[in-house]
This record gives sequence, structure tokens and C-alpha cells, in this order.
Amino acid sequence: MSDTILSIKDLKVSYGGIEAVKGISFDVKRGEIVTLIGANGAGKSSTLRSIAGLVRPSGGSITFEGEDITNADPTGIVKRGITLVPEGRRIFADLTVLENLKIGAYLRRDDIKEDLEWVYSLFPRLKERSWQAGGTLSGGEQQMLAVGRALMSRPKLIMMDEPSLGLAPIVVRGIFDIIREINQRGTTILLIEQNANMALQTANTGYVLETGRITLSGSGGELLKNEAVQAAYLGT
Repeated sequence: MSDTILSIKDLKVSYGGIEAVKGISFDVKRGEIVTLIGANGAGKSSTLRSIAGLVRPSGGSITFEGEDITNADPTGIVKRGITLVPEGRRIFADLTVLENLKIGAYLRRDDIKEDLEWVYSLFPRLKERSWQAGGTLSGGEQQMLAVGRALMSRPKLIMMDEPSLGLAPIVVRGIFDIIREINQRGTTILLIEQNANMALQTANTGYVLETGRITLSGSGGELLKNEAVQAAYLGT
């Protein structure tokens, strides 16, 4: 089995006549945490959305476990073992916590009880609020629910788009602890995060995107020490 679970080659994503992603290439190794950092509009979310089948690439290829998934639809992507925790959480506000979690397992035909208990062990507050409407949760609890929902499909690769956005620092630290725990359980993670310091401390490998292109790459530790990264993204 190849060490590479996801391979992006010369990926391009366009909206109308505007090219948001301009031919990027990178690999995600099985069992790693990989982060994409960059300013708003750098092409990070467009990259994740194309991998998730929500946006059709205008060029290049996406390969998952050796299979070309460039033109697969979102349901096919989830079936193969990729889930996305979208920016803004996008939970179903009128449904209960439990109903939201069950929606994450909508393609499964086996017993989900064990996975439900695992999600509740990661996020005890969700168990306490299992019959509460998702829209009544705090921002941090909604983020927990969005992550839990994605885990219910038993993904091999989970993609997270700005999981710390709008959350208090103490909640952010908790979310990153959970990201590490999910990874330690064997799930590969592709992470977009504006909190570059936390992302690079957590990630095995990082890529810097600027206006649709990868301009730097390296281990999380290497990028933390890079003077250009420090000046642009770490405020030092």
C-alpha cells in the first residue's frame, strides 16, 4: 500500500474567468496531518471544495488511494472515505445534535452505535445536548458537532476548513487537541487554518498558498522557523 493517500497534480480551479487555484501540486501521506496556510483568497477553500467534489476542477488531477477522483460527485467522494468539515460549520440548525450526527452516517448500512459513542467520548457536551437543536448550541459546540458529523462516516481522510474560526482561544486549544486525537486514531487530516501558529505546531507537513500558488512547503517545524512565514502569518 502506498504511503500517499491523496495526490494533487497541477490542480486548477476557476470561477467564471477568474482562476482561484493556479496549478498546484502536493501529496498527503497516510496518517499525517497536512495544513494549507495563506491569506483569504489564496485558494485554500477552493482546493478543499474541489477534492470534496463540490467544485469541478478546470485542470489537473486528484488521486485518492491510487484512484482518479477528479470528476467524482460528492456522494462518491464520501463513499471512498473523504469527508469535509466546511467553513462556517454548516450544521442543520433545526435538527437535534443526534439527528445531525446520524446524517453524517447516511451512507452507512452497518451499526453506528460504536462510532456514536466515540464521538460522544470526544465531545461529552454533545452527549449532554443530544436532544437539543443544533442551532441553539454555542459556536464551539457547533464546531464540535460539525467535526463529529464528519467522523460518523468513518473517513480515511477528513478535511477541515477553518475549524477555529470565530472561537475563543480556550476553545481553539480544545479543538486542536481533538484534531490530534483523531489523527492518533489513524485518520489522515488535511487542514486549512488561519491560525497559522496552531496549524504548523500541529501539522507534520505544511504548504503556503499565495494567490492560487504554492510558494513554500516543509515540515510544520521548518515553516514555523521560516522568516517569511513568521513575518506574513505569525506576526513576528
